[in-house]
Amino acid sequence: MTYAQAKARFADWGVDTEAAITALLQIPISVHCWQGDDVRGFEAKSGTSGGGIQATGNHPGRARTPDELRADVDFAYSLLPGKHRLNLHACYLDTPETPDRDAIEYRHFTPWVDWARDRGLGLDFNPTFFAHAKADDNLTLSHPNQGIRDFWIEHGTRCREIGAEIGKALGSPVVNNIWVPDGYKDTPVDRMAARQRLQASLDAIFAAEHAKTHLLDAVESKLFGIGVEACTVGSHEFYLGYAIRKQILLCLDMGHFHPTENIADKLSATALSVPELLLHVSRPMRWDSDHVILQNDDILQMAQELVFANLLGKTHIGLDFFDATISRTAAWVVGVRNMQKALLRALLLPQSRLKQIEAAGDFTARLVLTEELRDLPFAQVWQEVCARADLPVGGALLGALETYQARVAGRG
Repeated sequence: MTYAQAKARFADWGVDTEAAITALLQIPISVHCWQGDDVRGFEAKSGTSGGGIQATGNHPGRARTPDELRADVDFAYSLLPGKHRLNLHACYLDTPETPDRDAIEYRHFTPWVDWARDRGLGLDFNPTFFAHAKADDNLTLSHPNQGIRDFWIEHGTRCREIGAEIGKALGSPVVNNIWVPDGYKDTPVDRMAARQRLQASLDAIFAAEHAKTHLLDAVESKLFGIGVEACTVGSHEFYLGYAIRKQILLCLDMGHFHPTENIADKLSATALSVPELLLHVSRPMRWDSDHVILQNDDILQMAQELVFANLLGKTHIGLDFFDATISRTAAWVVGVRNMQKALLRALLLPQSRLKQIEAAGDFTARLVLTEELRDLPFAQVWQEVCARADLPVGGALLGALETYQARVAGRG
């Protein structure tokens, strides 16, 4: 089937494929830098704990330096339609200096800013509250030791300052997302004290005002993690309440909830109370296992909810997976493309007709049509998107990925 034929099929349903393509290309995906090097970063590590974060596998070709990582990201972007962003963790500083995390400054990240400016890209940022000697007991901002809390408060404060400077330099607001691994392996007797300490630490970090044109603050919850199975201090309920009170972004990570929870359902529920949302899109095969995302029901439902609930304008979409058993650049490309394909499928649905049927209470028609719509030629529209950008699909895409992988496979 040709694109022209597919376009006619969608027109029969009242769907304008050209409008869908235009809308898709205006949606940036924030690509996570940590897929490229297995969440190692470029600082001298002083801790042993990953804070529940672990990449498995030893596929050849891991980026070892900032230059190698930027080259890998450049390659991945070259296979993606549209213009996207890059999400940096604070441990990815690019400097010959060796500052501890309570001493990092904007200048330690200027090579990334220069790289992004040259390509017309936006950057996002994350404080790194894990893999450090002062996080080895999985307590940071809620630590009972005031000195350790102060260290992490300073780190979080500086990261907000760095994010604001990056946003100002690039003319695009940085989403600065705070996640901490804090929790307990066994059942605590005083959850309230830990959460009070976390709240006070966050209040100190957010004390300074930054222009929203430069910086957007977000907080991210988690159900539990390795070493914090009994209690996560920063739970969904904690951060939902905090984000509402502070009117900051709430980050929903698809791997940070019970496997039976539907993240799509949380979008409209939380969007009514917070100014904007941040998504970390991953595939939790076994809870927070962070596999490369597929075009599965979870992703398709989430994309449809973003479109049907009119949330694209207030949702920042970022990816969060790290698989070291496969080519890291291929993981980026497949993941971003699948996110885009899911969004395109949602944009190609006859939204008004389906909503009218539901409002009329005709659930039989809703069921029949939603199933029939699965057979529409979505693939031909995606192929048209790629053709217009001169990007490969199918076997040609695999060939491009394998050629690049062969070039980087010799990295030690």
